[in-house]
Amino acid sequence: MNILPTTPPVSPVSPVSTTETTEPAVLHESVIGWFGEHARDLPWRRPEAGAWGVMVSEFMLQQTPVSRVLPVYEQWLARWPRPADLAADAPGEAVRAWGRLGYPRRALRLHGAALAITERHGGDVPSDHAQLLALPGIGEYTAAAVASFAYGQRHAVLDTNVRRVFARAVTGVQYPPTATTAAERRLARALLPEDDVTAARWAAASMELGALVCTAKNETCVRCPIAGRCAWRLAGKPAHEGPARRGQTYAGTDRQVRGRLLAVLREATGSVPQAALDAVWHEPVQRARALDGLVADGLVEPLEGGLYRLPQS
Repeated sequence: MNILPTTPPVSPVSPVSTTETTEPAVLHESVIGWFGEHARDLPWRRPEAGAWGVMVSEFMLQQTPVSRVLPVYEQWLARWPRPADLAADAPGEAVRAWGRLGYPRRALRLHGAALAITERHGGDVPSDHAQLLALPGIGEYTAAAVASFAYGQRHAVLDTNVRRVFARAVTGVQYPPTATTAAERRLARALLPEDDVTAARWAAASMELGALVCTAKNETCVRCPIAGRCAWRLAGKPAHEGPARRGQTYAGTDRQVRGRLLAVLREATGSVPQAALDAVWHEPVQRARALDGLVADGLVEPLEGGLYRLPQS
């Protein structure tokens, strides 16, 4: 069961005043109602996406905005519409198709998950949460997201957007901790609706609220369906007291060098000589370190004679 914007939503309600009930049901009704009106029409939310489409989207959306994912997602599903299709191809082809999405180890992990799905589950993405969690490359978040968004099950789905919504609306702080805590998981479970359908809808709705309205910067509280009961807003939006939130740098880092090396290998039809890789970055020590890291991560395969290629097995 996909969590579609076209599913008949709970009737939208006005932002809740501070004198009204603070029960979780008020949050559910308000946020789910807002979602029914404002959810984006994304391909992985459509019925034809299926569980595999949901899984692919979850891998791609990790640390990557929707706008960058959309074209790669469409091409990926056109080429590999089922896990068995991807499993039958070389892992290097997954890395090649990943393009410039970043964090290309996700491509290898998705390929590994496709292999396991094909071998263990007859090519169908399992609906059981424990079986999802047992797949290579899948952690607690992805397993919960696939079970919830693809199969309509009741799970706490905690991504960065959801954690920020909960931190502000319930805990009263601007940002959640850097890493997910046990307290956040307890809160997410406490806020989870009792029935599967509403819980799955709530997971998608709270995530969308964080992505579109309760954003990390320049939040638009005037558009928020729960602004009237948001603990952080009612407290006057106190400033974040933890370590400063710094954006990730890219220019000049090993990540940039790795990206340039992979770009050469993706564009090649076969193996690439060392000299072609040497030309992408001027600093030899950093370049060698980046290349060694790609080899260690299984993203690049060294061959005899100083040649390199994307992994074939």
